[in-house]
Amino acid sequence: MFSDKGAWFAYSFPNSTSKIIGFSGPFLMTQQNGIWSSKSLVNLNIENINWNSHTIKSYNSHLEQTFLSENIELKQQLVFSSGHTAIINSTLKNIGNTDKTINYSFKNEPLLADGLIFSSDKNKLTLNPTKTDAVGHVIFPDEILLKSNDSSYTSNTIRLVLKPNETKSYTISQSFVFKEYFWNNELNTIKNSDFKTVLEKRKEEKNAELKSLIENSKPQFSTDTYAEVLAKAHLTLQNNWRIPAGEIKNQGLFPSYHYKWFHGFWSWDSWKHAVGLSYYNTDLAKEQMKLMFHFQSKDGFVVDCVYRDTSIEPHNYRDTKPPLSAWAVSKIYEKDKDIEFVKLMYPKLKLYHEFWYNKRDHDRDGLCEYGSTDGSLIAAKWESGMDNAIRFDNSKILKNSEGAYSLDQESVDLNAYLYAEKIYLSELALILAKNNESEAFKKAAAVLKTKIQTQFYDTNDGWFYDTTLDGKTFIKGEGSEGWTALWANAATQEQAEAVKNKMMDPKKFYTKVPFQTMSADHEKFNPLKGYWRGPNWLDQAYFGVKSLRNYGFNEDADKATVQILKGAEGVLGKGKSIRENYHPLTGEGLYAKNFSWSAAHIIMLLQKD
Repeated sequence: MFSDKGAWFAYSFPNSTSKIIGFSGPFLMTQQNGIWSSKSLVNLNIENINWNSHTIKSYNSHLEQTFLSENIELKQQLVFSSGHTAIINSTLKNIGNTDKTINYSFKNEPLLADGLIFSSDKNKLTLNPTKTDAVGHVIFPDEILLKSNDSSYTSNTIRLVLKPNETKSYTISQSFVFKEYFWNNELNTIKNSDFKTVLEKRKEEKNAELKSLIENSKPQFSTDTYAEVLAKAHLTLQNNWRIPAGEIKNQGLFPSYHYKWFHGFWSWDSWKHAVGLSYYNTDLAKEQMKLMFHFQSKDGFVVDCVYRDTSIEPHNYRDTKPPLSAWAVSKIYEKDKDIEFVKLMYPKLKLYHEFWYNKRDHDRDGLCEYGSTDGSLIAAKWESGMDNAIRFDNSKILKNSEGAYSLDQESVDLNAYLYAEKIYLSELALILAKNNESEAFKKAAAVLKTKIQTQFYDTNDGWFYDTTLDGKTFIKGEGSEGWTALWANAATQEQAEAVKNKMMDPKKFYTKVPFQTMSADHEKFNPLKGYWRGPNWLDQAYFGVKSLRNYGFNEDADKATVQILKGAEGVLGKGKSIRENYHPLTGEGLYAKNFSWSAAHIIMLLQKD
């Protein structure tokens, strides 16, 4: 599907064997966790024309298709003018040698979505919903007159005579407007819009964004092959972009529009999306950060996930997600030096950081545990983001205080993230001239770094593991959490060397798609039946590559980057979508398609820091 400008609706091309002359859809993310409104809401009917061919072209700026008959060419282009409206321009051209009479009209294909009721007035069609507050509006050319009942409409027939090489163009707008916006304002914008101007503006925007990504690529990844995958990653993020609506007060990205249960916004997904976005659209990256912090509690807790319509799916307050937000804000600041954004976010980040030590440190030893707000073990595992990782197979839940629970183990990745947060918070505090706070974070980071190097590192195995709460027993099973200390720059060079050797071992982590979530030689390794028990998630793979770069293993990092992108089925080249994760041994794409954080981390893999 294709969407832009944060719209909650999208389009596609009709199947080549169908009789639809128009764009498929729209697909509505405004209701029912996403549903096609119709195979074609605006289907063009031209009498006595047999189309011989149908060609399609998809750009990051717009969709384009051409239908050809013996005498007639029909070219259609679709572009989003805003997060509320898409405009379709159609041009009929006589490519024959004699005058051609064309009789055309419009109708809809049967409705597929529940609760849409048509009403019409002259050339305007309104879709009145019963399951959402997003009202649909379709505006046809003035000469088109509509008749409708609750579920269908037809138009009058227009007779047109075209001379050889003569063309006739018309535009149709399709809008879906939530109640917090004003349809009359959008209608005025549509009336004052020129299709060619809108299309050129979208092209300029996308070309500028793609240019910034391509020109900022690491020199070793500056070929057309990698430029193309950057364009695919950019489009993936674009298609998952949504403007504020309902409970959502800022723009942000879905994990995947393709999977109905991912029509929401998750906290650590958001931090990762924001870093990817920062390379070409810092404004949207900032909005993504603000979206989740709008739901921050007084104690600093940031909700796990939120949704536009809580009657479809409630917000999840049972847990939060790993603390990567200060990393994201720091990366955004690196790109545009917006000190006002830092002023806004710093107190929120600081409060979130303090939450972990106040609510997730059961034995008060300065090392935190994943946990939950409701005392459930499953939510505590979710809080890690690595839901069913083998390190949690024997975990138990402990109560810290009312509404605050911890697992009975201290996790190396959580504490590595918290170490990185202290460093980033120290830098942000310095930007704001909070010198004392900056120094305090720096000193706390030094203490935590020593604890990470001593408690979580097994010198015999050469790997970082979670431990029991008392820090005396390693919870064995080599997983991707083992290199987070390297990503955070919290390991010694000697420790990094040992971890690197295991990461580059083909029997363990250097597979067809390297740096998967657990070692391939473990008895519980099962990529097809283990969500976090073997698949390669590109965020973890990126953290692995960045870990190598942090300690000077750049040749290995380059080699792994190439293998990740080549090994993951369909990442390179056109046609196939970027997937949620990949089978590390076969490269097969797994689970959700068009996955945002995978796309964001592809961008990070290829960009200069």
